[in-house]
Amino acid sequence: MTGGGTGQGRLDLDLPDGAAPEAVPTAAPGDPPARVVRVLPDVAAIDRTFDYLVPGTWSADGRADRLGVGSRVRIVLAGRRVGGWVVADHVRPPPGVELRPLAGSSGLGPSAEVIDLARWAAHRWAGRLVGLLRTASPPTVVVSLPPAQAAVPVTAAVATWAARALEQERAVVRLAPGEDLTPLVLEAARRGDALILLPTIAAAQRLTATLRRIGLPVAGSQRDWARAAAGGLVVGARAAALAPVRDLAAVVVVDEHDESYREERAPTWNARDLAAERARRAGVPCVLTSPSPSLEALAWGDLLVPSRSDERAGWPVVDLVDRRDDDPVRAGLLGEALVPILRGGGGDPVVCVLNRRGRSRLLACSTCGDLVRCVDHQVPMVQEDDEALVCPVDGMRRPQVCDGCGATRFRNLRAGVARLREELEALAGRPVLEVTGDTDRSTLTDHGVYVGTEAVLHRLDRAARVVFLEFDQELLAPRIRAAEQAMALLVRAARLVGGRGGGGRLVVQTRMPEHEVLQAVLHADPGRLVEAESARRRLLDLPPFSALARVSGPPAGVFIRRLGLPDGVSFLGPRDGAWLVRAPDHDTLSGALAAVERPQGRLRIEVDPARA
Repeated sequence: MTGGGTGQGRLDLDLPDGAAPEAVPTAAPGDPPARVVRVLPDVAAIDRTFDYLVPGTWSADGRADRLGVGSRVRIVLAGRRVGGWVVADHVRPPPGVELRPLAGSSGLGPSAEVIDLARWAAHRWAGRLVGLLRTASPPTVVVSLPPAQAAVPVTAAVATWAARALEQERAVVRLAPGEDLTPLVLEAARRGDALILLPTIAAAQRLTATLRRIGLPVAGSQRDWARAAAGGLVVGARAAALAPVRDLAAVVVVDEHDESYREERAPTWNARDLAAERARRAGVPCVLTSPSPSLEALAWGDLLVPSRSDERAGWPVVDLVDRRDDDPVRAGLLGEALVPILRGGGGDPVVCVLNRRGRSRLLACSTCGDLVRCVDHQVPMVQEDDEALVCPVDGMRRPQVCDGCGATRFRNLRAGVARLREELEALAGRPVLEVTGDTDRSTLTDHGVYVGTEAVLHRLDRAARVVFLEFDQELLAPRIRAAEQAMALLVRAARLVGGRGGGGRLVVQTRMPEHEVLQAVLHADPGRLVEAESARRRLLDLPPFSALARVSGPPAGVFIRRLGLPDGVSFLGPRDGAWLVRAPDHDTLSGALAAVERPQGRLRIEVDPARA
């Protein structure tokens, strides 16, 4: 065992699990047994626990009574004072080990139930427990909880569909983009302390304000940690999946398809799946809602759909501008059909979307206008040289020949947003504002035309027209979930323009008008996408019919060699320094990843990668 007196600023942790560094004598012979707790240090590089004594003085001042699983404490570790969480109480340390006492108390932390849930998530997404417990902990010291808020009877009329959804253990509700979800939230509130997740903090704040106006007790953010633990509704974004809920009665996840629920930092956990597991453990109903439910959600629960008339009314009118007949050489992104729209003929504001970031080239045949794509993977082929076209998925090469007409000349359809803004201004005859992810929302007033990447859809609250100038890039993106991600863009745009009764319209320029995503939106029937996408994923053995992880970073090759090929596990790669690991299910995948000793260096493991 190493002493830490001379190791200030350094963590030397070559110790047996459960032991405590810098051990000191703790008790004289004949003294009563001391209370021992097991602590997980709040240090990113450490994923192991150590045992510490509860000081005898804590019994006199009441700290011992307040101490339990989940409590935040201070410890001395390798000569440094660091924070940590009590993850087990009244433990028996390894024999012959002398323990150091706790150095201090930092108040309340996640409950034992949340800690167990976080352990499951750390295993499920192949990451460290520390990051999850940080998310589950209050941002400031909480010594005690406020008085429980009085329950408020929910007397507002509740929609029948909401009651029916919460009568099921696992329900997936498909709703039109503009559907009011307040009835579902109120029905959940009828049952007691409910957890409501929304994709963004802004959406959670809006719902919190609505519920407080009704008079319901609501904890609306991580800063309301103590209020949430005291009881009532808990409303929040991704982090709220690990928020304290006094007596969980129901879970609702709004827009379960949204990628905002996925944590980008390792472990790359998904709040939707975490909330569903939390509901299962508590034995309470869980409802996932979406205008276009993901295949993962549909594989998880029972689907409830509105009537065809209600669903159709909630989607806007969609105009598909077929550009296959346009001159592939001379035609740019701005077809003639857009001129009256840009000049305000259908009302303002007009939002033009050109999603460029991270997309591969899009080529069209100069003779017939067909898009150049891989027959097997349905993604755009890349023109690497004068002799070959290359599939970005598997590297397959083929001659530079159009499948449709046999021509050998192609046109690159790419264009930049900045240059496009000038063309739009010339065509519209009025100023056009370029919108990026950094654009201040306060600057977006009094403009008739906006242009930008998908960020523009998140900066505005309404539009008369949303025009997708080059949507085929989304449909053919070389990603597993390209179709669902394209659908999510259309859902967001649909909310800006409203249902078909309000006069708003979506305009989509495409050379693929028969694509199942566009047909699903055109007919206000997301089920059209499900059938085709499910068949494709099943054929290619992709999620939800398998489980995937992306392994990258300098030591990724070493990790893959150590992984080998356990039963049922395969891998693809390397591609751009990354491997895809595939298993028949998440239990097999998580077990295989956990069994490998991680090499030194910055290794990144993304389970359920969103952009693979």
